[in-house]
Amino acid sequence: MAQTDEFGEELADFVRRVAELKAARSVPADDLPTVLDAAIFELDHVAGQLWPRYESLSSTGPSGVASVDRQEQQLLKALFQRVPVPVALVDRETVVRRLNFAATSFTGVRAGYATGRPLTGFLAHADRAAFRSQAAAVARGDGDRSLTVHLQQQPAVPVRATLTALRPSGEPRTAVLVVLQPADSRVPSPERVPGPVPTLTETTRHAALMDLVDAMTTALLSGPVGDRSGVLERAAGVLHGRFADWVVADVVGAAGLSRTTVLAPSDSVEGARGVAAQDPAACPLVVEAARGGSTALGVRPEDPDAFGRDTSGAPILVRANVTSLLCVPLTTSPGPVQGVLTLFRSGARRAFSMAEAQAMDMMSRHLSLAMSTPDRP
Repeated sequence: MAQTDEFGEELADFVRRVAELKAARSVPADDLPTVLDAAIFELDHVAGQLWPRYESLSSTGPSGVASVDRQEQQLLKALFQRVPVPVALVDRETVVRRLNFAATSFTGVRAGYATGRPLTGFLAHADRAAFRSQAAAVARGDGDRSLTVHLQQQPAVPVRATLTALRPSGEPRTAVLVVLQPADSRVPSPERVPGPVPTLTETTRHAALMDLVDAMTTALLSGPVGDRSGVLERAAGVLHGRFADWVVADVVGAAGLSRTTVLAPSDSVEGARGVAAQDPAACPLVVEAARGGSTALGVRPEDPDAFGRDTSGAPILVRANVTSLLCVPLTTSPGPVQGVLTLFRSGARRAFSMAEAQAMDMMSRHLSLAMSTPDRP
C-alpha cells in the first residue's frame, strides 16, 4: 500500500509538470530549446523510472482480499455496528470515520452527520483540548488513555472516554478507537438520551416556521418603519424564546458597528451585560457578515472565539454554552448591509436547521426593507 501511494504521488507530480510544460509552449522561440530539453527529460523519467515501477506493481497482482477475508471483514463491520457499547473510530485529529448504532443513540448524533467531523465538536468546550491531546498521544503510540468528558447536549452528565490505538488493515496510519460510557457504567437507552431529531413531523415544523414568519411580518407592519434600532428591537422580541435563546442585534452606521439589542435567557443576566458591553467590531462573525453580506450557520461551533470575548475575557460562545448559531446580515440585494442579527441556541435545544436558516434569510430581507423605508406620518 505504501509503495502504491508513493507511486501515485510521483505520477501526480509528473502530470502537474507536464501541464506546466504545455503552458510553456507560448514562450519566445529562443527559449523553446530549454522547454524541449525539459520535455525530453520528463519522457526519459517515465521510460526509466515510472514505467518499470508500474510493471513491478502490476506483476505482484492486485492487493485485493480473498473471498474468505472479505467475509471476515463484513463480519467485523457488522460486529462493530451491533456491539451494545458506544464506539467511535477516529483519526489522530479526532475526525470521525465510523460511529456505531449505540454511539448514535448515546450521543444523539446521526452517524451520517458525525462522519467527517471532529468528535471534539460534540464535547463541551472545556474538554476539547484535553481530548485532542490524548487522541494524538494514542495515535503516535504512547499507549491507551482514558479521561472524563462531557457531551455538549448533556453537560451535567460525566462520560468516560477510553482511547486505544488501532491499525486498520491496509492503511498507513494508526486510528483511534474511542469507547464512550457514562460515569456510572450504565449505557442509557435511546429514550433517555435526547436526540437531535425532533418528534414533530416535517409538516408541523414547516407550520411553526410559517407562524414565526407571520408573527415577524405583523410586528414589522404594526410599528413605525425607518427607525433601524426600533425595527431591530421588535424583531428581536419576536425571535427571542420561541426561535432562539439569545438574540443579538447590531446596526451598521457611518461610524461602524453598534450594538442595540441583547436578549438572553432569564438565568443569564450577567452574561447579557457582558455581551451588551462588547464592541461588535471584536466579533469575527459579525464583522464578516457586515462586510460580506453572507449568512453563517454554525452547529457546535469549533472556534470558541468566533463571537469574540466578553469584558472578563471569557469566550462568549463558551460562556453561553452555544450549541448552534445563525449570523444573518440585514440587506436587500443590491444594497448595503444595514445591520447584523445573531441568534444562539444553547444546551440541549435542537440545532438550527437549513430550513430555519432559509426562513431567517427571508425574514432578514423584510427587516432590511423596514429599516430602510422612511417613516410615514
